[in-house]
Amino acid sequence: MARKKKDKTEEIIYAPIDEQPITQTLEQNYMPYAMSVIVSRAIPEIDGLKPAHRKLLYTMYKMGLLGGKLTKSANVVGQTMKLNPHGDAAIYETMVRLTRGNEALLHPLVESKGNFGKQYSRDMAYAASRYTEVRLEPICQELFGDINKNTVEFVDSYDGGMKEPTLLPVAFPAILVNPNQGIAVGMASNICSFNLREVCDATIAVMKDENADVIKYMIAPDFSMGANLIYSENEMRKIYETGRGSFKLRAKYKYDKENNCIEILEIPYTTTVEAIIGKIMELVKANKLKEISDARDETGLQGFRIALDLKRGIDPDSLMAKLYKLTPLEDSFSCNFNVLIKARPMVLGVKDILKEWIAFRMECVKNGIKYDIEKKSEKLHLLTGLKKILLDIDKAVSIIRHTEKEADVVPNLMDGFDIDEVQAEYIAEIKLRNLNKEYIINRTSEIEKLIEELEELNRILSSDDEIKKVIANELEKISKKYGQDRKTELISDDEVVQYSETENIDDYALTIFFTRENYIKKISAVSLRSSSTEHKLKEDDEILQTIEATNKSELIFFSNKCVAYKMKTYDLADAKVSTIGEYLPGLLGLDEDERILYTVVTTDYSGNMLFTFENGKMAKVELKNYETKTNRKKLVGAYGNKSPICDIRLLQKDIDVVIMSDNNRILCLNTDKIPLKATKSTQGVQAITLRKKDAKVVKVMEAENCGIDDFEKYRTKNIPAAGGILKGEDTQISLI
Repeated sequence: MARKKKDKTEEIIYAPIDEQPITQTLEQNYMPYAMSVIVSRAIPEIDGLKPAHRKLLYTMYKMGLLGGKLTKSANVVGQTMKLNPHGDAAIYETMVRLTRGNEALLHPLVESKGNFGKQYSRDMAYAASRYTEVRLEPICQELFGDINKNTVEFVDSYDGGMKEPTLLPVAFPAILVNPNQGIAVGMASNICSFNLREVCDATIAVMKDENADVIKYMIAPDFSMGANLIYSENEMRKIYETGRGSFKLRAKYKYDKENNCIEILEIPYTTTVEAIIGKIMELVKANKLKEISDARDETGLQGFRIALDLKRGIDPDSLMAKLYKLTPLEDSFSCNFNVLIKARPMVLGVKDILKEWIAFRMECVKNGIKYDIEKKSEKLHLLTGLKKILLDIDKAVSIIRHTEKEADVVPNLMDGFDIDEVQAEYIAEIKLRNLNKEYIINRTSEIEKLIEELEELNRILSSDDEIKKVIANELEKISKKYGQDRKTELISDDEVVQYSETENIDDYALTIFFTRENYIKKISAVSLRSSSTEHKLKEDDEILQTIEATNKSELIFFSNKCVAYKMKTYDLADAKVSTIGEYLPGLLGLDEDERILYTVVTTDYSGNMLFTFENGKMAKVELKNYETKTNRKKLVGAYGNKSPICDIRLLQKDIDVVIMSDNNRILCLNTDKIPLKATKSTQGVQAITLRKKDAKVVKVMEAENCGIDDFEKYRTKNIPAAGGILKGEDTQISLI
């Protein structure tokens, strides 16, 4: 933008903006960001760590915190910023989840002192980094073992001031041992944790036989928060094979008979104590959970606990079945085993992840062996040269002593003993006090041992089977040293008692009354029989529908906005004839200009819905189309919206109906001529032909109750049909 002065006024001149295709903008600006998030931030790699975790742990390792003293978390955070430029708050938050105090991991990587919050608490804030202390857990020895032997690749840090590893040479499949979650751009990862012993056994089995059945060794996930896992072998196999799927976790509890309360001891990994108590109290206030008088968090030094005080006479097991259904005491874990393999995101099954880890670990072990071979070969080479001077130590001393220039010492030793420059340099650096026969014999005695070790290392390096044996031995030691019993117990899905919402609901005969002004009454048969008064209604209101039903039925309300609202009949309060009833717009939360046109009461969703539109079309849809597996309250697109609705009715069987238009035409047909449609929002078929453009259907009635003595004269064999004009005494029928 430029400014140009003209006659003491300021004129703004805008520079032209170059247009750029959206595809080019995405490619140049958005794609690099997306790839950075996927590859360098959100998705874990085969060592089980995201870059932020790896930078933090490596910094702690370089600080000597593996086996060292505890240090302030702020110190670690500050040092980590040399590798991770994302700020101290992000680094500290990353550390918190890795600590033993947070209890998020089955095998914590950071030993902690102080308040680090809890995985099971949403509101418990962790203390500031200046108050807490940390160091690496002993299991981190298995993460950094042989890292100084070129086992993994090192790259420059973001400012080029340090080197950092691209991966850690983890000696066990940490990717499956600790849970990991990440949300990238266009993809995400959610990996559950498994028991260390089981993972090690499964890995050894896969190394021995690629076709091994992994589920025999690692039967199911295991979580730091315990709880019960509802186990289905078919579902678990699907997760193991595809890396996708879900399973349910249930809280563990015990009943304290003395205090008449339920104690929740373990909860699903995916929920929090605040979410559970909040939902329970919400249900109590809504009068949907009358069995509980109080719910509170009693977590303390003895461990996690939620106490639920019960009212007298309540069966705790039945109540828990209800709570599992209505609260997060039962929750699902959705698996998405998305892992970065050589900078490429891949969704893998458990066996494929193990195979990728085995290949990675084999490469690490090979690199470590190559490093050992190189170092031992160098040492052997030096000792071989040292052995040669054993034949004539005096000659070596004489050569050094009689050499006039220091620069000539090494060349003279090379000529005198037929050794190379490296060997001669090593000999020249030996202290005078060590230039004796005993020292030289002691050093050269290592030659045979070195030769044997090199032969063994070369033998192992040349055979993948030998490499796998080395890995298997490491896994057995790790399993024995760090393994622990399962925390999450398995319960068969066949043994799980599911809560039935209607089980404890009283069932009785009743009558539903629906009025023109959108009021509804549920009156029991007993109350209706004993009442001697007339229905109380608003002025000018009238009853449109009277439906016999039972308390264990469902209500479906069709509105003028093509929406169907659903509710349980037992959720509707009992009323009396002398009351005005419930106002549906307030009960269902209707829009200001929305009203209910028709009510259906059903127990089995039998029958068909018949919709008649003002444009003369009729649609027939099975009532089962409105049945849902979940407890949905609102169904949009309940019927067609191309023309205003004229009539809605439920048919238990096909009947004769009479259609009337506002230009005095009438048509009688049987509803079996209206084909059954599969979709709720169908526009139907033309039933009556409206010859005038502004004509419309105004009324639909059952033929037997339409008031026409001979409706057969208006019957049609085929549709669409124009119908006949009302004649004679039939004209007395009201069209309003």
